Amino acid sequence: MIEHQGKHILVIRLSAMGDVAMAVPVLLAFQKQYPNFRLTVLTKPFFAPIFSHMENVQVHTADVKGRHKGIIGLWRLYTELRVLGFDAVADMHNVLRSAILKQFFRLGGIPFFQIDKGRPEKKALTAADNKAFKPLKTTHQRYADVFAKVGYPIMLSEDCTLSRQPISDSTRRLVGKDIVKWIGIAPFAAYEGKQYPLELMNRIIEGIHEMGDHKILLFGGGKKEQEVLEQLASENQCINITGKLHFSEELALISNLDVMIAMDSGNAHLAAMFGIPVVTLWGVTHPFAGFYPFGQDPALALLADRERFPLIPTSIYGNKVPDGYETAIASIAPADVVEKIKMVLSAK
Repeated sequence: MIEHQGKHILVIRLSAMGDVAMAVPVLLAFQKQYPNFRLTVLTKPFFAPIFSHMENVQVHTADVKGRHKGIIGLWRLYTELRVLGFDAVADMHNVLRSAILKQFFRLGGIPFFQIDKGRPEKKALTAADNKAFKPLKTTHQRYADVFAKVGYPIMLSEDCTLSRQPISDSTRRLVGKDIVKWIGIAPFAAYEGKQYPLELMNRIIEGIHEMGDHKILLFGGGKKEQEVLEQLASENQCINITGKLHFSEELALISNLDVMIAMDSGNAHLAAMFGIPVVTLWGVTHPFAGFYPFGQDPALALLADRERFPLIPTSIYGNKVPDGYETAIASIAPADVVEKIKMVLSAK
């Protein structure tokens, strides 16, 4: 345990976007309970804006494909970090890179604590035979447990979210200034087994349009997704955000949404870190694995039919899709998604 106040902890979470975003509520809880500590987050440069509105939190970026690549690069990274004066390291990633950094920090006499990812119980949850189908510890709690190892336990609460951020002028020009409900839709995921079919997403959009008094904003990432969303936007009277704003501006826009519709994906966690209601659609993954967005009503999760697809969850990340499970997520009816959206908006 660090014995005195005013100390400095390094937090490691390099990727992926959703996992980085899930660290935010934990760091906010830590700040509330230990306000005299400073935190530095080691992450990739693109993710730095996620932490830009947090007090006593700074970011040190890792160029893992450039100057910090390989053993020599990680040593270079360590030499950059050690001069910042850390009293302990909380590793929320626990991958090969951070394991190498652990050896460097320990040689330097800096205590280093790592996340327990719970691999055995996750393996049991996703097993095809003798599946142990039960909820596991959340990723947020696993992050909090790292701080407990340091000596500072955290009590997580639903108010550990970021405040709404001001909208930039360029964002206003893109989305307009009329006062309506802003409904975000993030239709993509890292793996197809987690992605709702676009033809069914079109039916969701049609159902939203029938509600009136709203604007649909489409979120994604990468050139391929941008092209698909441009077409989806033009055919459905939506606004494609992808590729139009800086990431910091996109985050500010997300913080002003009335509701987000997303897969088991990074955009769900970006919205949740602002306390925005998120209607999530789950295919071959399942909330029991511990990746449900922070502070969200469990009633907002729409799951694939496990009576028809009993092997769900087939994997933790959605990268394993057994034969016949390719369209499992399509068992979620578009009308049910629209009803969830209505439920959220009526409660506002």
